[in-house]
Amino acid sequence: MIYSRSAEYAIRAFVHLAQVPEGKYAMVKNIAAQEVIPAHFLAKILQQLARKGLLRSSKGPTGGFALRVDASEIRLLDIVESLDGLAPYQQCASGLSECSDDMPCSMHDSWIALRSRIMDYLGKNTIADLAKALEQKKKTLALTKKPKAKRAVAKRA
Repeated sequence: MIYSRSAEYAIRAFVHLAQVPEGKYAMVKNIAAQEVIPAHFLAKILQQLARKGLLRSSKGPTGGFALRVDASEIRLLDIVESLDGLAPYQQCASGLSECSDDMPCSMHDSWIALRSRIMDYLGKNTIADLAKALEQKKKTLALTKKPKAKRAVAKRA
């Protein structure tokens, strides 16, 4: 996993929220049920992201959470950085405190290249990109499912 479980759950919830009509809110319990995420844990994550300014929240029977800005403006990096920070991506992959360009560990060069690709992916991909890909996947799966053929019942004479 390239990011924490909290970030994974948040990204899944944001993709769900990207499909909620503008001006409407989604309740945590509904998001959690559909995404198979513990509701209490998800509520804490979404509250934290609302405090960071990525979500709007509303209390009451029609309340819940909604994206504060368009899904195309929310990069995966914004979510990961808000929850995990970027320190895990700047540390030595071997866990050595003295690892640097001047004194590299055995994984230094390969980790720098991988870290660059991870950061590039998180920075370029948005919640809208994931929501669109998920919708396309659902359509493709629906087309590939074949209806069960009805069995012809032969009459006995």
